[in-house]
Amino acid sequence: MSDAATLDRTDVTPTRLRVSGMDCASCAAKVETAVRRLPGIESVDVSVATETLTVRHGPGTSAGAIAATVRGLGYGAEDPDATAPSEQAADLPWWRAPKALLAFACGAALALAYAVGHAAPATERWAFLAAMAVGLVPVARRAVSAARHGTPFSIETLMTIAAVGATAIGATEEAATVVFLFLIGEVLEGVAAGRARASIRGLTGLVPDTALLERDGATEQVPAASLRVGSTVLVRPGDRMPADGTVIEGEGAVDEAPVTGESVPKRKAPGDAVFAGTVNGDGALRVRVSAAARDNIIARVVRLVEEAQEAKAPTERLIDRFAKAYTPAVVAVAALVAVVPPLVAGASWGEWLYKGLAILLIGCPCALVISTPAAIAAGLSAGARRGLLIKGGAVLERLASVTMVAFDKTGTLTGGRPVVTDVVAFGRSERDVLSLAGALETGSSHPLARAVLAKAAEAGAPVPPAFGAQAIGGKGVAGKVGGIDLFLGSPREAAARATFAPGEEARASALQGEGKTVSALLANGAAAGLLAMRDEPRADAKAGIDRLASAGIGAVMLTGDNARTAQAVAGALGIEARAELLPEDKQRIVRELQAGGAVVAKVGDGINDAPALAAADVGIAMGGGTDVALETADAAVLHGRVADVARMVDLSRRTLANIRANIAIALGLKAVFLVTTVAGVTGLWPAILADTGATVLVTANALRLLRARLA
Repeated sequence: MSDAATLDRTDVTPTRLRVSGMDCASCAAKVETAVRRLPGIESVDVSVATETLTVRHGPGTSAGAIAATVRGLGYGAEDPDATAPSEQAADLPWWRAPKALLAFACGAALALAYAVGHAAPATERWAFLAAMAVGLVPVARRAVSAARHGTPFSIETLMTIAAVGATAIGATEEAATVVFLFLIGEVLEGVAAGRARASIRGLTGLVPDTALLERDGATEQVPAASLRVGSTVLVRPGDRMPADGTVIEGEGAVDEAPVTGESVPKRKAPGDAVFAGTVNGDGALRVRVSAAARDNIIARVVRLVEEAQEAKAPTERLIDRFAKAYTPAVVAVAALVAVVPPLVAGASWGEWLYKGLAILLIGCPCALVISTPAAIAAGLSAGARRGLLIKGGAVLERLASVTMVAFDKTGTLTGGRPVVTDVVAFGRSERDVLSLAGALETGSSHPLARAVLAKAAEAGAPVPPAFGAQAIGGKGVAGKVGGIDLFLGSPREAAARATFAPGEEARASALQGEGKTVSALLANGAAAGLLAMRDEPRADAKAGIDRLASAGIGAVMLTGDNARTAQAVAGALGIEARAELLPEDKQRIVRELQAGGAVVAKVGDGINDAPALAAADVGIAMGGGTDVALETADAAVLHGRVADVARMVDLSRRTLANIRANIAIALGLKAVFLVTTVAGVTGLWPAILADTGATVLVTANALRLLRARLA
């Protein structure tokens, strides 16, 4: 029985460490293998992207023992909470990193060896041996530690064998040079990995370090991380929001592009939510904090992206399994190349040993192992920076195969609130109709009332005061404006209070036939006008649907709304609508689509669509940074654009294409240099360049996704 099976759950302790120096998945595999060999380990999670190690273990292993094991492999290990977040995120410049300093020292020793060898040829061999030792001793130490902790076929092991073997057959100068090139390759890998990590850490930099906290009638500057829920902060024009919160005083335009990608600032007023990292524009705001620093929108996005990167994609798991068999196989091939020709055909031992050593270096799996996770990490980060939150490599891969998208209507394809679409006046101007209707609706919080007032403001119609305005339950609202008795309500109720001309009735019926909610305005007992309202499609909904169609993806609307309204909205978008559905009906339809061979993505608000979101191949929550949008479904469109669903699929397809290219680069270079090495065309130098070069090329190719334009 395993240690994990015998652990008392109450004795399990979580330990989290920040591990520095990991550049690729091979590094993570070494750390995971070593830690798993400790007693009482239940689970080990290693993230190269965030340089973190999370271990759940029993009392038989301490955090100190875990850290010591990691340091024994040549990596740094420290408590991530021992320093401030800003200090954690601030990496050393690449030229001051330990691997860079070691490479510089080895390079200087190699240059000195060339100089000494030129001045005193008799000492050349020893000079190159010393230069090689400068770089190889730390590498060999890491190789021994990795082998002792369960990873005998590490790149350090292959490098040590190749360098020592080259020295044994008299290629001392070449051995020293290969060690130096190997160290340069490690530096380049570190730089590339650092750039990938910076794309995530750059998000945390959006939140300011300090905030203006109101306390005892005065404001004082405090660390933003110290803000507590319920605190009140002052955010001046031009400042970034230090926390998630709600505006309690002031109005102003807030640029939410850093969080949502929305380029147009949003007007904020008391009662509106604001998010950490967004930029206050033109007015001072007093904000009540609604989330602690570790729970604000930026922290949650970063945390979810980090967790997503730790969830391996199917391709990545396949490559990992392949690599475990691949490396021992390469060692076996190298051994056969080194000994079979001399034993069987009497070939030169020196020549074939040299070729075998070169094959060892060519066979390093680093580039192959990193080919998929580098692209996945870059794809997830690129999406997060554009408001497309994808929870893991498996989801990212599935998105590429989506053939049908099932949309909710309200709040997904539409804005989620009614707007006035038509103003029809009888015997007076449309402006007058808006003024009179707005007067009756002033002070009401009903969505239809807000729609009327918004339309009046848009049209510049003055809203006079109303006297005696009162709501008549389930019928409408009545009052008096300038001596005129007014009533605003449904056409049916208005018809019971006044006589409509045939043309006026026909106009009301036609508007209702278009799926709109119609209110009739009466003035002194006569019809004065009609106001038609509907929850209209989002501005980009038609373009988003068309973009999906151009990518070969179908769309359908699933809604609980009435059939007439659903058909009107769906008709404007050019898609099929299925209406008057309960949550279980939506789930059933998703299952039917899947049974018909479709790979279905369900897009909704994450609450009433929960059954369908769970049933779909990919569930996508539509929202503006709410808990639902971030924490439900497989993915989230943070700024609520319909076109972002197509962008998400596009990013997925680009990422898979990038993975295929990376695998081709990794295996293609190795295949070419394997043939040329056996043929005697290339040797140790090109071999190490093939390995290091492939790793750097693969990482650089993956990083292109960070700059991808998702039009």
